[in-house]
Amino acid sequence: MGQIALALGAAPLAAQEADEPVAVPQSLDDLIPEDAVADPEGWATRGVVDPVAVPDDTSPPLDAASPGLDPGLTPDFDADFADFAIEIPAPLDPDPEIEALATITEPVLTDLPELTETEVSKTLVLALPVAPEAFPERDEFIERFKDLSTLRELDDGDESAPQVAARARADEELLGDILRTYGYYDGDVVRQLSGGRRARADDDGEDADISTEPSVRFDILPGVRYRFGRIDLGRLPSLAEPDASRLIAAFGIQPGDPLYADRIIEREIELRVALGESGYPFALLDEPELLIDHARAEGDLTLDVQPGGKYVFGPVASSDERFLSGRHLSRIARFDQGDVFQQSLETDLRRAIIATGLVSSVTVTPRETRAPQGDQPGEVALDVEFERAPLRTIAGAIGYGTEDGFKLETRWEHRNLFPPEGALRLRGILGTREALGSIGIRRNNFKGRDQVLTVDLFASDITTEAVDSRGFGMRGTFEKVSNLLFQKPLSWQLGGELLYTDERNRSVRVAPGGPVPRQAFLIGGLFGSVTLDASDDLLDPSQGYRATLYLAPEASRSEGSESFYLRAQGDAAYYQSVGSTVLAARVRAATIQGAEAADIAPSRRLYGGGGASVRGYGFQGVGPRDDLGNPEGGASLVEFAAEARIETGLLGGAVEVVPFIDAGTVGRGSTPDFADIRWGAGIGIRYKTTFGPIRVDVAAPLNPTAFDSPVVVYVSLGQAF
Repeated sequence: MGQIALALGAAPLAAQEADEPVAVPQSLDDLIPEDAVADPEGWATRGVVDPVAVPDDTSPPLDAASPGLDPGLTPDFDADFADFAIEIPAPLDPDPEIEALATITEPVLTDLPELTETEVSKTLVLALPVAPEAFPERDEFIERFKDLSTLRELDDGDESAPQVAARARADEELLGDILRTYGYYDGDVVRQLSGGRRARADDDGEDADISTEPSVRFDILPGVRYRFGRIDLGRLPSLAEPDASRLIAAFGIQPGDPLYADRIIEREIELRVALGESGYPFALLDEPELLIDHARAEGDLTLDVQPGGKYVFGPVASSDERFLSGRHLSRIARFDQGDVFQQSLETDLRRAIIATGLVSSVTVTPRETRAPQGDQPGEVALDVEFERAPLRTIAGAIGYGTEDGFKLETRWEHRNLFPPEGALRLRGILGTREALGSIGIRRNNFKGRDQVLTVDLFASDITTEAVDSRGFGMRGTFEKVSNLLFQKPLSWQLGGELLYTDERNRSVRVAPGGPVPRQAFLIGGLFGSVTLDASDDLLDPSQGYRATLYLAPEASRSEGSESFYLRAQGDAAYYQSVGSTVLAARVRAATIQGAEAADIAPSRRLYGGGGASVRGYGFQGVGPRDDLGNPEGGASLVEFAAEARIETGLLGGAVEVVPFIDAGTVGRGSTPDFADIRWGAGIGIRYKTTFGPIRVDVAAPLNPTAFDSPVVVYVSLGQAF
């Protein structure tokens, strides 16, 4: 090989030294040597050494005695080859998890339910199962989604594809959350987006008819609804009976019930209330925990309840004994010492203290004074802490009414001048028909809750359509009546009155320039009333009835003659809801027994007409009249009224339209003769507020006299009856 290289390397050198011109080949064929063309096989093997023949390996196997082997390099083969065998480890048991991953099972195919579309907005459609049994909560599910959907909040013009896509992802998660709220933990939500492309012009230059507005469709596949599995309520079952059974029943969730997350919250609240109402003021409830088991399609609920001990009410302690003593607060409370503790009664006491108007803030805190022992309950005192409110009030009002004319009223009071809850009131009225001054003492919650003792001294000068009177007197009442805080099924009032009055009927004729004859009366009497109230609201009833009976025996002395008589009146009203309309009706009957109307002071006689009587007529405009047309009053009265309070839906349902019809008669004798019944009709508006409806009624007399106006307007607070 070295020689060949040398020969090849020397050829160019010899050519250079020969100084001969070198022929340039004209084509590729010129580069092939002639001998290669003549003998290609030989030319190809030129310079290759003959290959060494490899003998066949047919010799016998070597052993230690074979000649030619070097004993020093020959290992000792006396040992058995079994000694050199490699131990193969035993195979491991198969890993079940790996086997499970490695095993490809045939998918289980389920039939998809038939879906129907519900349009939520112009960019959003829900497709839900048609069959009600497949998704019983369908309607509630849709409404809940509408309230929370981010896609539905998009304004017109904001429906760009990126906006819709981003909100669609959020709504997809929301739909899954709502499904799980109703117990569908294996449900699926399939999101489909369409549209959102730019319109391209067709061959005619017009926009192609393709969907350019982005829209989203969600297919809702609820699947199987999970149910409650195990229910763990902590130490609640360990309570003594019957408390344990009653409280477990109050929680209400049982194994096997459909799983509904909202129900857990609702029943937790109910259990808290039940514990507080059953004598457990210190009960503690942890946050509920729900463990979902997909294999069982159930959720195990744990609500750790630590009831604490059972207690009864003890004393009430005040933080300011001189202002509102603990003894007085105990009278206000609707429980007695030793009664089982109830959270609602504690709350009621706090509300009652606020209702006094004497405090600006109040807290009521149970405090253990005796621990429970065995089956005997413990005792808790109620610590009442409050801040005093401003006690002096000055108020005024100015107005005009069709019945009262112009009126200016002012009032001053000190609400706790005589603790506890003893108020001093000064009141004055100046108007075209009434002038009054009074001083009064009022003690609220006197000897008990909602019992009021009132004593008033007054002087008045009153002019109405029928009466002109001046006088002074004293009036005292002791009553237990309903209020806005607590409407009572039974109310009552007892009182007495002593009055000196100098008055006359406005019908008395006098000679020109002559003195106006007046008649003085000294009147003393007692009065009382009782009311049964089965209505559902004090100011705006819609169901139930009310009935009141009023009795007032009186003695009257005038110009040496004495009269004894009984004033009696009965009122009844009934209310019935029919859809969104309330039908209401009332009846009133009154009589004066024991004296003729002429022997009774004009201010004590019976009159009809006005906003609280027969609408369509003026105040005291229904009844006997003299030759001049002035009302004289009578000794008997009957009234009837009916109206329909129709909800309009205006202003959030705050406006009602009320057509009505009234009728009434007043007789001279103590027994009504129904000889002269006056009818009135009209329509009114009610605007509902938090403190009661504002009433505006427009009425007209249906069979008026010459002395009646064609239209009368009434404005007041509260319903007509």
